[in-house]
Amino acid sequence: MPHVIIIGGGFGGLAAARTLASADVQVTLLDRSNHHLFQPLLYQVATAGLSAPAISAPIRSILADQRNLTSLMAAVSAIDVTRKVVVLEDATEISYDYLIVAAGSTHSYFGRDDWAALAPGLKTLEDAFNIRRRILMAFEYAERETDKAKRLEWLTFTVIGAGATGVEMAGTLIEIARHTLKGEFRRIDPHEARVVLLEGSERVLGAYPPDLSAKAQIQLSKLGVDVRTGCRVTDIAVDAVRYVNRDGEQRLASRTVIWSAGVAASPLGRALQVPLDRAGRVIVQGDLSIPDHPEVFVIGDLAAAVSEGKPVPGVSPAAKQMGRLAALNILSRIAGKATDSFVYRDYGSLATIGRKAAVAQVGKFKFSGYPAWLFWLFVHVYFLIGFRNRLLVMSDWAWAYLTFKRSARVISGSVDGKLAKPDEGAP
Repeated sequence: MPHVIIIGGGFGGLAAARTLASADVQVTLLDRSNHHLFQPLLYQVATAGLSAPAISAPIRSILADQRNLTSLMAAVSAIDVTRKVVVLEDATEISYDYLIVAAGSTHSYFGRDDWAALAPGLKTLEDAFNIRRRILMAFEYAERETDKAKRLEWLTFTVIGAGATGVEMAGTLIEIARHTLKGEFRRIDPHEARVVLLEGSERVLGAYPPDLSAKAQIQLSKLGVDVRTGCRVTDIAVDAVRYVNRDGEQRLASRTVIWSAGVAASPLGRALQVPLDRAGRVIVQGDLSIPDHPEVFVIGDLAAAVSEGKPVPGVSPAAKQMGRLAALNILSRIAGKATDSFVYRDYGSLATIGRKAAVAQVGKFKFSGYPAWLFWLFVHVYFLIGFRNRLLVMSDWAWAYLTFKRSARVISGSVDGKLAKPDEGAP
């Protein structure tokens, strides 16, 4: 039987694998981790609202009933499209008849990769654990600090980038400071913590319509977030962020910085030796295959796809739709039939800002505030994989809503040298 290799166990990779479940093909799914991650809720793990198992599940468990599929935890180091082989990190080669590359994306620091250690981004569970530790330890170090200026540095949290992740992160951080930690410290008042959201453009949620963007900024300000638009970051140090706005160069004293300003496509795109766009994404053909290699398909965040003349956004619904179509097009090629072009179906956009605060667009309908927040809750619980995950999230959210408490606030490590301050090179 034809052998199909799928690289990546994200939304697109899982959708492709499931579409091939009853087909007469052998499927091998490769992923560098052993779990599928529901990334839209990853910031909830980073802010101690949810535990890791609530938004993740082992790939083997998800696809255990698919008898034509083998799942391997492995990192892909190279792809040879001429020889039709995928090379793993230990130099093992696996041949394929058809290949689906769904390797996703990573952080982009726009040429300043040295900022990564000081301003971590959020893509994996490891990133979430790192950010969660930094956030919680900032309050711990502020409690121990006697110098008022340095204490303020620890109590100032900076989020760079006001896309969906940045807005969600900023709104949750202010809730932690104003409500979750209330009454737990003796030397500091967590309510005095500042959350500053820096955005290079002139409005938050730039991918949303201007009216929803304006409503989102109003809701952020009401929550207590200091929103600063038109601010281009020029440098990040251990104790400050420097940026330029209409008033010139500015310095913001802050020891906890979170990066959500940019993403870059997986480096695996370059291995295909095909044209890439400025973000490193593979410029795919209408049916999601690559030029001169109709047996290779690229989907998800790695694909620079166009639907009805418009760029396809890098969101999970698009990745799922691409995964399904790529799998169906493989079956069409096996059967000697023509493939179909990708047509993206936009089911809407959602972004939560905080308690009872969100914005949503579904077709021509736009709404914000409490109704959008309820809709956001329903949608995200519905799309979680597995009943256990849904039950965990619903119970944790119900507890947080009633008590303002967060259930995942354990800090790993200790302060005996194994847990260094963020500015001392801690991971």
